[in-house]
Order: sequence, then structure tokens, then C-alpha cells
Amino acid sequence: MEETATTIPLIGDSAPSFKAQTTEGMVSFPEDYKGKWVILFSHPADFTPVCTTEFMTFASMAEELRALDAELLGLSIDSNFSHIAWVRAIKERAEFRGMKNLDIPFPIIADIKMDVARKYGMVQPNASTTQAVRAVYFIDPQGRVRALIYYPLSNGRNFQEIKRLLIAMQLSDKHGVATPADWQPGEEVIVPPPSTASKAGQRLEEAGDGYRCVDWYLCFKPAP
Repeated sequence: MEETATTIPLIGDSAPSFKAQTTEGMVSFPEDYKGKWVILFSHPADFTPVCTTEFMTFASMAEELRALDAELLGLSIDSNFSHIAWVRAIKERAEFRGMKNLDIPFPIIADIKMDVARKYGMVQPNASTTQAVRAVYFIDPQGRVRALIYYPLSNGRNFQEIKRLLIAMQLSDKHGVATPADWQPGEEVIVPPPSTASKAGQRLEEAGDGYRCVDWYLCFKPAP
């Protein structure tokens, strides 16, 4: 039997569309999220320890992310009934880093046939043919893939990095700037480099008027 090829949407691609049953009813993607950022993420399985800590962390951050105009949408290759039972168990019994009695305030896609997971390259046969890896897709308000992060089955995600990257991309979109290594909100941003030799000279001559330059191609200014 011929294996189904794994495809991964690339940065700049239109996010693959789908309709799916979730813990909050049917979802049509991306139509139901038009005009918002979406963090679409997969987890290997319900009732597993690492996934439980991740869902609790996302649940605790959901309002922060909504304030940034971003919605969460989870997925695993489990049934809707399994999802419902698991989120109830998290609410009733789970505790992690002082978090407990948490509701999961975002939909979880039931993807038993792996339809959505395959569209997003979340099933990677050399890792598992029955579980999704820990994928994170950032999808912008125009329905384009803007970033993707993949983690192995064994290791939980860095959720502060997910929030940091979202803020950085939104800042870049709004103000036409870039962010340097290890950038944190409030720190200096990078002014895009000049595209001609004359503009490179002008950039250096005008340094100090709202920005500083280390060299013609590396200039910083306060975060907008």
C-alpha cells in the first residue's frame, strides 16, 4: 500500500483550509478566524503527561494571547469524546506549577482520520505513525503561514517563546522593523538595511536622529 506523503506548509503559503469537529462544535478554517491571528498546535495524545502540562500552560495564557488578537486551536489524533473527557480531568484533578482547576478555553480538533494533521505535516512517520508531533503554526489575519515550530514527542514547548514571536511578528508588520537575537518586548529593534550605496552613506550620516548605527547595515532604534 502506497504511503501518504507528508507535506509541510511553508512560510508565506496560504494555510490549508479544513472543516473539523472540535470540543466547541464544527470549525471552518480559516473562515471562522478571519481577521485574527491563529496559533494552531498539535499534541501527540490526550491523557499524556507532557501534553497535560502544555494545555494547562496555554489555558493560563489564553487571555494574554486574545489581548494580542490571537486565538488558540489545538489538535490531536483522538476522538472528540476523548478530548472532552481529558479536559474535564484537567479541570478536576490536574495541577502544575501552581495551576489547577483550569478550564480549557479553546477548541481541540478531533482528527482521528489524520486529515488536518497530514495537511500540516504534523504526522511524521519516523517519529510516529499514530501520533502527531508537537507542531506550532502561526497564521496571520490574512490566512498565511507566518512561522512554524516543531518539537519532538518527548519535549514540551517554550510558551514564552511562542508569545514573544507573536509580538515580534506583529511589531514587524505594523512598523516595518526587524528584531534582533533574543529580542524581548520593549527592547531596541533593527532598522531595515539600506538598499543602495548612496543610501548606506546617508544612513550613517544621519545616525543619531532617532536611531544609532554600529555600521551602515546594522542600525537600531527604540521599539515603537
